[in-house]
Amino acid sequence: MTSHAFYMDLALQNARAMKGQTDPNPLVGAVIVNNNRIVGIGAHMKPGEPHAEIHAIRMAGEHAKGATIYVTLEPCSHHGRTGPCAEAIVEAGIETVVIATLDPNPLVSGRGVKILEDAGINVISGIQEETSKRMNEVFNKFIVTEKPFVTLKSGITLDGKIASHTAHSKWITSADAREDVHHLRNEHLAILVGVNTVIEDNPELTTRIENGRNPIRIVLDSSLKIPLDAKLVTDQLAETWIFTSANYDNDKKDKLVNQGVQIFHTTGPNHVNVQEVVQLLGEKSISSLLIEGGGTINAAFLENKLIDKAVIYIAPKLIGGKNAPTFMEGTGFDLMSDAVELVDTDIQKIGKDFKFVGYPTYK
Repeated sequence: MTSHAFYMDLALQNARAMKGQTDPNPLVGAVIVNNNRIVGIGAHMKPGEPHAEIHAIRMAGEHAKGATIYVTLEPCSHHGRTGPCAEAIVEAGIETVVIATLDPNPLVSGRGVKILEDAGINVISGIQEETSKRMNEVFNKFIVTEKPFVTLKSGITLDGKIASHTAHSKWITSADAREDVHHLRNEHLAILVGVNTVIEDNPELTTRIENGRNPIRIVLDSSLKIPLDAKLVTDQLAETWIFTSANYDNDKKDKLVNQGVQIFHTTGPNHVNVQEVVQLLGEKSISSLLIEGGGTINAAFLENKLIDKAVIYIAPKLIGGKNAPTFMEGTGFDLMSDAVELVDTDIQKIGKDFKFVGYPTYK
């Protein structure tokens, strides 16, 4: 590994440590090196606070002069709640800037590099670029499309079931896998289920880890069937938003609103329009959405090409039963050639189970 790759890896590690804290901002890490010594380290911790470069420059102090800074994302060039990092780098007297990837926002991409090069600073880009892009997959999509990055999560048996034919589902996966799911929830701003999941399981959809962040709970409920005593309505542990179709119970709506639930209407005559759900969430600055729905909800998002990533926990169990629900139902595709292929796949063992990650490609 070259020294550039080594130091960039350290910057990437610092950035990843803040996962779940920086939304809707990107994860960014920085490392300053002078005479082969690390003199400054920084990471962006949360919106409104100094960026990674500023933390690293402050730590380096006078040692920043003549040094090389490694940054996982192009230093910003604009004035926001914090000043431009590119200008701070120039003022610190840094001689070389090594960047993993340019800013994905087409409105500002390359401007930070220009400020640096105009000041006579040597700029090297593309070091660990793909790793940096994958780390910021949520930000990279949201900043360009203004729509959330959608992750489908499911816990299934080896034969694809999410419950038995009697609707019994606790527990398919191990405690280790379920703990990992809570970390996944912590990384997302919103979590989505269908109303049938609420009726059958009465979930809390919270993040049960120390210092965890509870996502906004999203329920797709075309006619407002949700029970008024459901935990999502009464527990006040996090916000609950319900999306309905045009065919909803107005009296029920008033009762839910009085209990603090937000109601959003889509134009679907009898079913919630999932395209509108994603659009509205983007308008509400929800950059990341985790789907924990049943087979019907999952299929609706897949068939509308809205799933960006799939995280499937597979228990080495066989339950059988043609009437046992699967995690992907709906109409399905007519031909095998129409099937959605998942790429950039990875699988790891968690406890007794396997965690599969892949990215759908749509024709």
